[in-house]
Amino acid sequence: MEINVLGPLSVVEGGISIVPTATKLRQLLALLILQGERVVTVSTLMDELWGESPPKSASSILQTYILQLRQKMTQALVHGDGRKAKDILVTQPGGYLLRIDSGRLDCREFDRLAEAGRRATEAGDYRLASDHFTGALAMWRGPALIDVRVGNVLQFEALRMNEARMSVLQQRIDADMQIGRHAALVPELRVLVAQNPLNENLCAQFMVSLQRTGCAWRALQVYQHLRNALARELGLEPSMVLQEIHQSVLVGELV
Repeated sequence: MEINVLGPLSVVEGGISIVPTATKLRQLLALLILQGERVVTVSTLMDELWGESPPKSASSILQTYILQLRQKMTQALVHGDGRKAKDILVTQPGGYLLRIDSGRLDCREFDRLAEAGRRATEAGDYRLASDHFTGALAMWRGPALIDVRVGNVLQFEALRMNEARMSVLQQRIDADMQIGRHAALVPELRVLVAQNPLNENLCAQFMVSLQRTGCAWRALQVYQHLRNALARELGLEPSMVLQEIHQSVLVGELV
């Protein structure tokens, strides 16, 4: 089974998609995937699907949804390895479990490559770290679960994954800076800073890259834009780290 959640939801078994079109079935499948190999309680599933207002027949409706998901799986398992849908979407005491241990899950591969990148960074091999981080980011095809309606549970899962993507992106930029790729980073950072005007770490990376490519005056502009945005939106001053970078650029010290 090949499963993708880093972008549109995709679940393919034997070349056949088992992603339903119905909104709540997609929610249910996505939650089971992200809790893969762990039992998801009935109460958690109901909270995701209906929040604080479940219908009186929620329990029987949920059982129907599980049956419909198994029917989709059965269609894809006709020419498979002998597994049955109930062997993949397993009923457990108090809930359900989706077995994906032998499948390919893009968010799991993202985590593996990101961790490899962090280990390479700790070892001082920034080129290898950049390669691993780049591979991790290549797993993404858009915001996590972009075509799935998210409820009380999935909204936090999607937020967690999207924040992890931004963290890995900044770690990859750090690694690229360590191996002197400042000029190549400037166009990318220009876009990222415009998209994330209050992100101080991206601003710092942009300022350093600009200074290292001989554009100190533009680095000062970037700082001023951030300072104005922080004051306007949050009533704050830039962090001490950014202020120190700003001071270094002002006096012509290499950051």
